[in-house]
Amino acid sequence: MTVSERNLLRALEQALVQRIGEPRYKLWFEGRTRFHWDDDQLTIGVPNRHFGEWVEKSFGAAAAAAAQEVFGQAMQVRFVIDPQLFQEARREQQEAQGVRGPEPGIRGQGSGAREEKAVASSFTPRRVRRWRRLGDFVVGPCNRVAYAAAQSVVEAPGEGANPIVLHGPVGTGKTHLLEGIYAGLRRAHPDWRVLYLTSEDFTNRFVQAMRLNKLAGFRKQFRECDALLVDDLHFFASKKATQAEFLHTFDALLADGRQMVLTCDCHPRLADDFTPELTDRLLGGVVWGLTPPDAETRLAILRTKSLREGKPLSDEVLRFLAEQLRGNVRELEGAVQSIQHYSRVTGRAIDVPLVREAVAELLRHAVRVVQLADIDAAVCSVLRLEHGALQAQGRAWAVSHPRMVAMFLARKHTGASYSDIGKYFGGRNHSTAVAAEKKIRRWLDADIELTLGQRRIRLRELIERVERELGR
Repeated sequence: MTVSERNLLRALEQALVQRIGEPRYKLWFEGRTRFHWDDDQLTIGVPNRHFGEWVEKSFGAAAAAAAQEVFGQAMQVRFVIDPQLFQEARREQQEAQGVRGPEPGIRGQGSGAREEKAVASSFTPRRVRRWRRLGDFVVGPCNRVAYAAAQSVVEAPGEGANPIVLHGPVGTGKTHLLEGIYAGLRRAHPDWRVLYLTSEDFTNRFVQAMRLNKLAGFRKQFRECDALLVDDLHFFASKKATQAEFLHTFDALLADGRQMVLTCDCHPRLADDFTPELTDRLLGGVVWGLTPPDAETRLAILRTKSLREGKPLSDEVLRFLAEQLRGNVRELEGAVQSIQHYSRVTGRAIDVPLVREAVAELLRHAVRVVQLADIDAAVCSVLRLEHGALQAQGRAWAVSHPRMVAMFLARKHTGASYSDIGKYFGGRNHSTAVAAEKKIRRWLDADIELTLGQRRIRLRELIERVERELGR
């Protein structure tokens, strides 16, 4: 392939990524298709007819639009079976059947793999995945209960709470815990069929099974496993058919006492797009939250990361970072890498002045001042209220309770006076803001649930969600 052809191929891949997103591109195209073009025709090689039909139906229009953008003219898009991809897919199917060992993420498939290969083989990971372990997880007050729950699953799966739902914002360790459970169960029960996947993967397999009329194999695969671990459950939002199928899988596994561990970006009660039946099932087990790391945990994460990178940072530098940065785990790990890389390229020793230079942008964002408008926007975003709802004069609980929460958080996170807070939220006087703060504090002590229209939400969870929205 010439340099010009390689440049065109990269441009075509990037144009396609922009249209379908990088996760779908990696799942369906990267390593599974081949692009060829000639005059006004783009040919996409695929491993088999079923795969080609699915990709053409789902992404044919996006491929045509990407080709037109790159080549500057309308292109006819054809999907054909590529002999080399066909042979690679055949080898993957043999591996899925146990010829060369089980598929990563699915253990002990046995004879049932032959019935499942039409659905599962198209999704077999192409590279060996390195699973994170529970022993590498940094434990602190922000995640201690969730970590203990993960350990209990490995030590006695199916004997405790079921399901276990772990929720929290991005970068708090949910996926790490789920991978640690998977790795632990594989070591403790090598003959078990343990399934680990994302909810997007479950959705894709379900749609593929319907497309190929292979629902029986799909259901056998999921409803006869020994443990099911599903990441990013919030991907099911608004996908009613997938939720219904997952609900039947859920009930079948629960009836047999099979362990389930699920992760989500918010508490199930706050997931408005889940069906009531699914929310009810999720609340039937235990729900544990993970929050952004506190100062103590941030220090431990930074110290652990610096040791793994092979160049430990001094206590002075670590404490400076732990105090100044309030982001999630990935942000902290990225800061350590940035500092060590900056030290290498500049040839300077790592001290606080160098750290200030290396992560100056992160430090600027870490000291952002919260305004009343930020509180207003965060409450409305979490509860999906219209802009301006908290300034309205209405006294219905669906608005008045969120307004009281906003006033409480305004006192907690801003320097605004009671008078300023009351004036901002609908021109009320300072005594209204004082009363709102006192009432919210009493309700927090009593750990009550708020009634907001048709929903009931635990007050403590609502406040945690708003504070995460604020980025604190």
